[in-house]
Amino acid sequence: MANTNVKKVRTSDLGELKDRLVAINRVTKVTKGGRTFSFSAIVVVGNENGVVGYGLGKAAEVTSAIAKGVEDAKKNLVKIPVINGTIPHKQEKHFGGSFVMIRPAAPGTGIIAGGAMRAVLESVGIKNVLAKSKGSSNPHNLVKATVGALCELRDAYSVAQVRGISLNQVFNG
Repeated sequence: MANTNVKKVRTSDLGELKDRLVAINRVTKVTKGGRTFSFSAIVVVGNENGVVGYGLGKAAEVTSAIAKGVEDAKKNLVKIPVINGTIPHKQEKHFGGSFVMIRPAAPGTGIIAGGAMRAVLESVGIKNVLAKSKGSSNPHNLVKATVGALCELRDAYSVAQVRGISLNQVFNG
């Protein structure tokens, strides 16, 4: 089922984007002339104000792989609803063998998440959240599952629009 409330964002509409390297792998291609080594990097970029994207870069050198990953991530930016430094509601998502669960948290809690999930949540600009990952700890699948879960979040305004009621009716009845 395609999610219709995902808002693609252009890089021209944003300020400065910060990139975070999530994981880097050395990959090998075996040819008749021997082994050829190259690098694969997964990178998350965000403006720490509700916009995030991820990308994969592959190249013969680490710096080139990271640069390609950043360029790919800038092409896949999405807008995420962040309310008072946390998310509006609980969300679960799986991608491949990875399963992620994110829940809103009270101010002062911080980001309770590990590795790849933490990089995504910090890039979005979320300050307080409880997160758990189960299953595979593959960074590629974790990043994709986390971004997918964040994309499925809906704020009160979008819920009111879909239901065709006022914002007050969403909370009161």
